[in-house]
Amino acid sequence: MVAQTRHGGQTSPGKLAFKEKLVTKGTTTDSSPQKAEEFTRGAQRELILNSILHHKDKGVKAYAACCLADILGLYAPEAPYTVAELVDIFQFIFQQLKSGLKGTEDTYYNQYFHVLESLSTVKSVVLVCDLPNADDMMKHIFSDFFIIVRRDFSKQTESFMGDILTALIDECHTLNAPVLEILMAQFMDKNAQPDQPAYRLVVQDIIVANSGDEELKEVRKAHELVKRIHLACPTLLHSVIPQLEEELRAEDVQLRSIATQVLGEMFADKGGYDLSKKYPTTWRVWLVRTNDRSVSVRLKALESSRAIISGGYPEMREAVQECLQTKLLDPDEKVRAAVCKIYGQLDYETAAHHVTEEQLRAVAQRAVDKKQIVRTEALKSLGKLYDLAYPQIEINDPIAISNFSWIPNALLPLLGMNQETRPAVEQALADYILPLPRSLPLDKGKSSDSEVDEALWTDRLLNTMKFLVEARSVNGLLAFTNLKSPQQAQVQAFIDACIQNNNGIIDGDKETTEKGQKRLDPTCPTARRYPLYPDSSKAADDLYGFAKLNDQTAYKLLKKCIDPQTDLKTLVKRRSEFLKKIVDTSPGIVSTMSILLRRVTYHVVNQSSVPTLLKRLENGRGREASVTADHIHTLMRYISKYRPAIYKSHVSALVKAISDEEAPPLLVSSALQALSSVIRWDEDLAPKDSRTIDRITRYATGTGWKQAKFAARILASCARQSETCTEVVESIADGLAEASPELLVAHIAALAQFALLAPDAFESKSDVITEFLVKKLLMIPQLPDPDDDTEEEWVEDDVMPDILRAKILALKVFKNRSLAYADSDKGLMVSGPPLKIFKQLVEANGALSSDVAEDPKFMARLRLQAAVSLLQLSTVQKYEASVATAFTRLTLVIQDSCYNVRFNFLRKLIILLYSRRIPITFNIVPFLTVHDPEEDIKSTATSYITSAIRTLPANVRVHYFDMNIIRLMHLLAHHPDISMAPEDLQDIGKYLKYFADQVVQAENVSLIYHYALKGKTVRDLESEKYSHNFYVICELAQEIIKARAQHYSWSIPSYPGKIKLPSDILRPHANPEDANKTANTVYLPKEVAKWAADLYKSVPTAEKKERRVSAKRKAPATNGNGHARSVDLMMNPTSPTSRKASSDVEMADVTGPIEESDDDEDDNESGEEVLGRGARSRAKRKAARRARSTKKRASDG
Repeated sequence: MVAQTRHGGQTSPGKLAFKEKLVTKGTTTDSSPQKAEEFTRGAQRELILNSILHHKDKGVKAYAACCLADILGLYAPEAPYTVAELVDIFQFIFQQLKSGLKGTEDTYYNQYFHVLESLSTVKSVVLVCDLPNADDMMKHIFSDFFIIVRRDFSKQTESFMGDILTALIDECHTLNAPVLEILMAQFMDKNAQPDQPAYRLVVQDIIVANSGDEELKEVRKAHELVKRIHLACPTLLHSVIPQLEEELRAEDVQLRSIATQVLGEMFADKGGYDLSKKYPTTWRVWLVRTNDRSVSVRLKALESSRAIISGGYPEMREAVQECLQTKLLDPDEKVRAAVCKIYGQLDYETAAHHVTEEQLRAVAQRAVDKKQIVRTEALKSLGKLYDLAYPQIEINDPIAISNFSWIPNALLPLLGMNQETRPAVEQALADYILPLPRSLPLDKGKSSDSEVDEALWTDRLLNTMKFLVEARSVNGLLAFTNLKSPQQAQVQAFIDACIQNNNGIIDGDKETTEKGQKRLDPTCPTARRYPLYPDSSKAADDLYGFAKLNDQTAYKLLKKCIDPQTDLKTLVKRRSEFLKKIVDTSPGIVSTMSILLRRVTYHVVNQSSVPTLLKRLENGRGREASVTADHIHTLMRYISKYRPAIYKSHVSALVKAISDEEAPPLLVSSALQALSSVIRWDEDLAPKDSRTIDRITRYATGTGWKQAKFAARILASCARQSETCTEVVESIADGLAEASPELLVAHIAALAQFALLAPDAFESKSDVITEFLVKKLLMIPQLPDPDDDTEEEWVEDDVMPDILRAKILALKVFKNRSLAYADSDKGLMVSGPPLKIFKQLVEANGALSSDVAEDPKFMARLRLQAAVSLLQLSTVQKYEASVATAFTRLTLVIQDSCYNVRFNFLRKLIILLYSRRIPITFNIVPFLTVHDPEEDIKSTATSYITSAIRTLPANVRVHYFDMNIIRLMHLLAHHPDISMAPEDLQDIGKYLKYFADQVVQAENVSLIYHYALKGKTVRDLESEKYSHNFYVICELAQEIIKARAQHYSWSIPSYPGKIKLPSDILRPHANPEDANKTANTVYLPKEVAKWAADLYKSVPTAEKKERRVSAKRKAPATNGNGHARSVDLMMNPTSPTSRKASSDVEMADVTGPIEESDDDEDDNESGEEVLGRGARSRAKRKAARRARSTKKRASDG
């Protein structure tokens, strides 16, 4: 309770009633007050003489102050002095305290302590309030005391000063402005803390001083003051909180914003829970501010959310998290970004125990937000959380695995998004998911190897892969490794151009400058031809600016970074040095060069990873280790296919792995594949000792088909081993007839390699081998199992029968033999029989004999392999004409009744299309997916089309797509589903609409429409029937193109140039009369023409794609020849203003000769994972087996 010198009802300084004892120095006077007064009456006057008050001696003045304080206490409530004398006395006393009270070690500390005690106990200081200059004197008293209290005295001394100031405040009706400013200054100090003396002192005073309705002049300072009071003594704000609540409802945005911020910080404070319980309405109103109409207010409400989530109060946390969940969909991007950022600011414990997986997945959805700021914050937050959780994931903590291990699986597929999204995804992956070790300066005497732990770095990659459950994620990770990227060669050429470009000096005369620009022209414009950067024009300019730096050191550093022989430690060091040099010399190009480094360096897996990968494979035991081993096999296979140079320094380790008799089979096959790839890259690295060669030879003739395959490849790649190859081929050929199914598969796998890489050795027994493969293997039909599910058309790789695998490999033997003779005069002769077999399999749906009904699973696999073989042989110009005779039937494999056939055929085709080695006529095949019941097939096709159109040069794109409208119409005229029924023509029209949506734009509409018109000036090469179909489709195409042009307000002027129609599928009319008759005849039914004209009327100008999920895996019923009939599923149109591809595969992403690629079932051509599609088939087989078992038990019972 605060002591007072007056009764509450008194307002004048008249009679004062004392409830305390009057105390002098060590002597009580309550027994004889009158005698004491008489005793001091003489001293009263002497103490205020100038000779005392202004004495030079500090001690005299200290004792004088003690005496005056005692006299004031003795005479209280009266004072034996005049007003003027009291002014001098108080000024003297407080001046002595200010100048003399400096520390407990001071000589006169006890005297000053006594003065404070007297003024505090008796409260005689209240006389100051009645003096004429009371305001000015109080200002100095408050100011002096806050100076004194900072000198760190005892709590008792501090308490005395607090009592004195409290008495003064209590005696005043109002505090003047200067005193209030002094008080607020103690709160507003950014360093003010409750444990600081000045802060504690002001809290003691402000509690009383602010009890009235005094409003602070400056609103922000007032609210800051309230916040500080809440920290010190929240119980005093019972009348202030309701006022803040009203401010939350105020019309003034700034006032709402201030109140929202202050209350948010108060709720986030350790006393926030009590505040929310005491003022529940205020808490609810504050939560509503997250939906305020003003963005600034919503942002202020979100600022305190992180601290509330981190607090220990579930009710508040749940309420805030619910608000955050809705704010992730806020219409303003700054709010959405702020919410995402909050999650990234959480510590691990809070995120693990107080944030659900559902909430984090909602943040992950913002990674594909339309606004870059939102995408960046979402990706950064998810990356930070994964980085925080990784140590716990590494030790298999179930909470960390449940809440955070899925993050890489969600982020990696986003690498296939548009170029605006990809850099942010790459940044998050590189900084948080799979970061390079930090480059730190080494301490003296410390080994350089201690800077980077290569095993830990590689283990992090493997631990991350352990939770990648989708094929898209695995493929995204493989793409992120840059092992397959063609950009290293482009950047290497760019660096060479920089070095050779007159040592980088291109600022000379005009002729020199033009010559320098010409040298760089093939490289810098790469950024424009291949939009690998968010702003390709800026990237090209930045690359050109880098070339102008004339910095040979920078060029060498960049060259070292992209070298596959660079180890991890060197990469980290050189990369850091390169970026530092760029920051110092040309900071404006840092962003471009950072993106370049991420896309051309081996920062995920490199040559330093190989020892750890081999070690983990060698120690792979148990279920978890088996999963890791599979991922290691995937990585090593990918390295082998696309960057074998990484293995150069590890040949001895690979040889050691295959020499170990007890090595796991997966280690042996991975090591053999790695060894075969690096030897093909550099034959000088081949092992030369006879012991190793003998070991490889045993693998080539052994029972493991993968090991036999790669061992044969090693032998075939070594020119010195030609005799060994011949011996192995002869040994295999002699044992084919007696081989077990398992051994037969291994033998044929080895023969396929010899046929491609060692044709001379293969030819020594080619007749025997060919006869056996055709007559004893392929021509032997495989009848369906009567107990099996005959409706299933596919068999997965892991359960594929040996006999089926042998047949598939036999087809590869024929294909590889044909490819081996591509440049030989014997090519046509050698390829004749294989091409006939492939065409027969495609035409007969996978059967070589129509007399016997074969197992549909065998037929599906064989027709897929035959179709893929035809695609690969069409890359050879010598075989192109022969493959073209089966073009129509080959293209319709994309509409096969089996999903896996369609998907794998499309995947293989797209790889070849990207390589630009397959005839351009195959670019029409992706348009045949419009009716596919599976969304992923349609989206894959669309991704290729949009990516190719976006990346191809304009003159190339015309040939690949624009001019192919005539071939698409011709193909549709030969389609087995075509008829003149309106509904069938509408289905055909959807193919044309899909083409128009993807290809037709304002700049090419004239050319494409001209092709549709010119179609009626020729006739089909085969028959009149197909000519009639062709004319119908030409007219239908004209109507659809006109409808699209009208919808987007495009004009269709007459095409000014001349075009040439393909003579391999069309021929001129027999005579002018037929030509005129055809031109004047309308072939398209009116009903269909009206349908085409109305096709775009329901399409908004800014179109949005809808997602459809099909419940079926199989295509609709066929026409009896394996051609799938169309269903009424229409591909959603694509707006001409939006050409963002959902895939980021570039036209140069597939390099190297096609014939060298591995396209085995589980070792596919692209080296990427094809996962997630076998589960349905396996489940159906398991259910069928279970049903048969139940039926058998029932019959037995």
